[in-house]
Amino acid sequence: MTVLVLGEVLRRLEDVCTDLKDDFQELGLRLDSNVSLERYQLEQVARDDALKLLVERVRGIEEAREQAAQNRRDEDRRAPDRRAADRRLIFTALIVPVLLLILTVYLNAQGAGA
Repeated sequence: MTVLVLGEVLRRLEDVCTDLKDDFQELGLRLDSNVSLERYQLEQVARDDALKLLVERVRGIEEAREQAAQNRRDEDRRAPDRRAADRRLIFTALIVPVLLLILTVYLNAQGAGA
């Protein structure tokens, strides 16, 4: 009877050992499939950095577009002033010398006839 009981205890111990091996294998597979917290944090930091760079790039593009639009608005506001300045320049560069020449000729003609 003692041999029978020892055989049963031995069989049960082998079953427990087999169950433990299976459990450890399953636990090992689960651990392999899980990502370590350190790696997850590193990946999260990398994603955050990439997102920050993308946001900064988009912000830069938006600022450049806004600056270009502002420059166009400024140019449109300055265009009438520039046209007026061009007219004044044409007047002073072309018409005034011609008028002065006519006035000089007239005064010389009046002075010569007197």
